[in-house]
Amino acid sequence: MLPGPLVFDTQVLGRRPGTEKTYVKDIEAPADLGHDVIGVPEGSSIDLELRLEAVMDGVLATGTASARTVGECVRCLKALDEQIAVDFQELYVYEPVATGEDADDEMALEDELLDLEPVLRDAVVLALPLNPVCDPDCPGLCPECGARLADDPGHTHGEAIDPRWSALSHLKTQMNEPGHGPDSPKE
Repeated sequence: MLPGPLVFDTQVLGRRPGTEKTYVKDIEAPADLGHDVIGVPEGSSIDLELRLEAVMDGVLATGTASARTVGECVRCLKALDEQIAVDFQELYVYEPVATGEDADDEMALEDELLDLEPVLRDAVVLALPLNPVCDPDCPGLCPECGARLADDPGHTHGEAIDPRWSALSHLKTQMNEPGHGPDSPKE
């Protein structure tokens, strides 16, 4: 495992239950920390508070991460820029015990190193809304012209005309012009 901002050496805990170490770090966000509509921008700052505690079976990692998220409202496409704070807790075992499908759910130390990135990624991505909105009552966009309805609540386009009757509408307009109505003199 390569050392990085989210890799912690647990050797200082000495595998003595009850021993703990606390970290307060400002780290850069890894790539793809989010989904298509909203996420934490790569390289932006994540404030991390982490406590590593030695327990009988491994190291318990407990912490809080807060970061800036950017995205857009799924209804009106307005840009969103908000803060998110997530709590996480994960046990990293000294020796993996699980086999089969359960082995994928178990986090293990690798050469006394703890990689926090998968846990942080899961906590942040699961806390992000799947359909972020700028306001719970956001009316969205006009389906005809794409205007943002929150900016113009009275937005209308008049009565829709069925295209099959558009020729009659054109004829009606001609009939209402001066000199073309039923009361106009015939030549």
